[in-house]
Amino acid sequence: MKTIHDILKLGDPRLYEICEPVLESELNQVPNWVHQLHEAMEDIRKVYGFGRGIAAPQLGIMKRMFYLNLDKPYVILNPELKNKSESKFELWDDCMSFPNLVVKVRRHQSLTLKYWDEHWKEQEWKVSGAESELIQHEYDHLDGILCTMRAIDQKSFRWKE
Repeated sequence: MKTIHDILKLGDPRLYEICEPVLESELNQVPNWVHQLHEAMEDIRKVYGFGRGIAAPQLGIMKRMFYLNLDKPYVILNPELKNKSESKFELWDDCMSFPNLVVKVRRHQSLTLKYWDEHWKEQEWKVSGAESELIQHEYDHLDGILCTMRAIDQKSFRWKE
């Protein structure tokens, strides 16, 4: 069982690596990866009260994959961000890799997510607001980018109360 203790923490060099694409031949491994991601995210929810998504590299699975649990579960393989809006918004972003810290960042208000699902079917999803922010956050993990690296300025950090 994967828990909060299995999530890589800020400073772990693997969090800064660019992930490899998920190959169609690896599709049989995806259910196990999803199970691990789901378990770790549920543990974070119990302990810290947040968690809508988790990226595979946060568990050391260095693949271009993330898992969202919103109104239903979403398995996102090899995502691409398209049609990013010119308009952006600011928010305090949190991350499972440093759960007591929030970082003020700017994110695109809307975008189109193109990806493969767990059945290797191509999907397209137009999102805005909170879902757009979440997808950008998880996508950044696949490129080795943490929200700490997207901070608006040097004063854009605070501890959660």
